[in-house]
Amino acid sequence: MTGKKKMMLLMLFLVGTAVVLLLLATPMMLKAIPPRYLSRLPQPIQDLRTPKQEVAILPTVAVPADLTILFTPTPTATKMLPPTNTSVPAPQEYTPTPPPTSTSIPPTFTPIPPSATPVSIPNQARLEGISHMFQEWNNCGPATLAMTLTYFDIPARQSETAAFLKPNPEDRNVSPHEMVSYVKEKTPLDAIFRVNGSQQTIRRLLAAGFPVILELGIEPPGELRWMGWYGHYALAVAYDMAEQQFWFYDSWLGSNEEPLGSVDPDGRMINSAQIAEFWPQFNRSYVVLFEPIHAQEVATIIGENMNDAVMWQNALEEAREETAANPENPFYWFNLGTAYNTLGQYEEAAAAYDQARTIGLPWRMLWYQFGPYQAYYEMGRYEDVVLLANTTLAERPYFEESLYYRGLAQAALGETAAARQDLQQAASFNPNFTPAAAALASLDSGG
Repeated sequence: MTGKKKMMLLMLFLVGTAVVLLLLATPMMLKAIPPRYLSRLPQPIQDLRTPKQEVAILPTVAVPADLTILFTPTPTATKMLPPTNTSVPAPQEYTPTPPPTSTSIPPTFTPIPPSATPVSIPNQARLEGISHMFQEWNNCGPATLAMTLTYFDIPARQSETAAFLKPNPEDRNVSPHEMVSYVKEKTPLDAIFRVNGSQQTIRRLLAAGFPVILELGIEPPGELRWMGWYGHYALAVAYDMAEQQFWFYDSWLGSNEEPLGSVDPDGRMINSAQIAEFWPQFNRSYVVLFEPIHAQEVATIIGENMNDAVMWQNALEEAREETAANPENPFYWFNLGTAYNTLGQYEEAAAAYDQARTIGLPWRMLWYQFGPYQAYYEMGRYEDVVLLANTTLAERPYFEESLYYRGLAQAALGETAAARQDLQQAASFNPNFTPAAAALASLDSGG
């Protein structure tokens, strides 16, 4: 073999080796690129980086829960004392209700009790003057809130709302109470977050001229169905009772089945049956925006559910009825757990969450709702907290709530260094998330 041929073979070998090494290293290099930038690259390149989810559901429990305690009437429970083997205070539930302010519902208001005679409302109603906007990458909540503000002639950009709602662009979740905080702190408006809503309440609010943001589950349409279940915000703008239809301004889907495609001025049509399926996946939660002078009117429409204790007791009864009628629906069991959780009945909450996991919850569930962490922590099931947080944070360390609860659980297990790291990361990732900073201070002080 001549020297020239040897040189050519050597070059081919070196080039081939370089190509192989490049292919092997590409996924690792792509992982270093933040997803918001990766999303701008061609799809085949994105596919090399996108984490492949091994399972479609959260880890299940080894032993089915004892469900008898969930349907036995019991007196209202008091909250359990914090675990004694941790130097970190018991976690604060991070999702219930917005803090009171001077523009909140008047404290002297007494909700009107439910009436046997339904309140008459128009057969149709529509809000006018709202500017639709498509969301930027991973910006559903900020975009939807910015859209809602245009109804009140407040020209907010989604980049402005995002800077407050999710200081880190990689944050995958904006909770309803964070939206309420933005409205109260950054605008002259007021807002309230409620759960256990009804379609009739949404109609009454729209008929009275109040925009309503719903949080609901979504199965991506068409070719994107492979992505699986997500949480999503949509702004209700109209209804038609005769047709059993609602119209929403949707920051992702616009008015069709193609994300970021086109939008009809009327909005995206969703029928009552679809709302009945996907809204309960977030405990029928909603956010209402209004001018402070209309606080009494909003309170009258919401009625007895203005009272937190009544609202959660009603949510508990609703979840009991729904789990009894449809025991294979994991979201109903999850809602049952959330109601018990908020009422301080953690044993019952943990049992309900166990049953939801046994049936099968979407693997993204704890991106948005964090009740299982609270219930398991309060019951001393720290390993379960760590397991669920590990699953949620795997290749996506973008959830301050999961970092926070995992840190608490690790502190309870005596893993102080790991706990401190998680709490520091949670506090740094979202400086507005005050429970992490408080827990970290307590851990560092030995308190």
